[in-house]
Amino acid sequence: MASVLQLTDVSVVRDGTTILDNLTWTVDSSERWVILGPNGAGKTTLLQVAAALIHPSSGKAQILDDTLGRVDVFELRPRIGFASSAMAKRIPASETVLNVVMTAAWSVTGRWNESYEDIDVRRAERVLAEWKLDSLAERRFGSLSDGEQKRVQIARAVMTDPEILLLDEPAASLDLGAREELIHLLGGYASAEEAPGIVMVTHHVEEIPPGFTHALLLVHGGIYAAGPIGEVLTAEKLTGAFGVELEVSSDNGRFTARSPH
Repeated sequence: MASVLQLTDVSVVRDGTTILDNLTWTVDSSERWVILGPNGAGKTTLLQVAAALIHPSSGKAQILDDTLGRVDVFELRPRIGFASSAMAKRIPASETVLNVVMTAAWSVTGRWNESYEDIDVRRAERVLAEWKLDSLAERRFGSLSDGEQKRVQIARAVMTDPEILLLDEPAASLDLGAREELIHLLGGYASAEEAPGIVMVTHHVEEIPPGFTHALLLVHGGIYAAGPIGEVLTAEKLTGAFGVELEVSSDNGRFTARSPH
């Protein structure tokens, strides 16, 4: 197994507030991680470090064998697939779905003066088909539902065959049907041998797709628990991380957590 992300004693401090606190964590290419934790735990900040969008205040962050601070991030970022609500806000509402996905090849969010070859178009069309979006290729991004926009973001993130895929709350705000469709697609992708290492942030264990192998519980910017998913997503550990008594059950790779009261 090859390491795609290695953080050593990483801290992020903003305006005197510690967001991440001496965090050490490794992700291998064969692993699919989910990150959970209370609001304000530092989940999104951790993903931003992993995406080479921000630098640690201290510690060492190695992404795909390159060290932040010693690498041109504009060369590194195209090797990283990243989907988040913040990214979606940068996509022009008038851009077609095909272009939204295809522009990932140049790491831009809207067509400008860049040129594309037929292979780029065919690749984008194939990815759209894989994520059941081919019928929407000529639709404007701003006209899509939340669920469709989430899938377009993920299709864009995998367009360049990334070496690591980072997903920030991909199922947030979706209705039940859209959530289940997305989880099914993500589960199939995560289970494929050719898929890269994956890290996904979510607030709910019910949104974890089958095929995910590891979990990290983040509390107050530090690791509360990390390891194989079945060993981390237990009633005891989730109760400790979230500060409320929880019962946990699992069935065919899907998890459920609820208060017994």
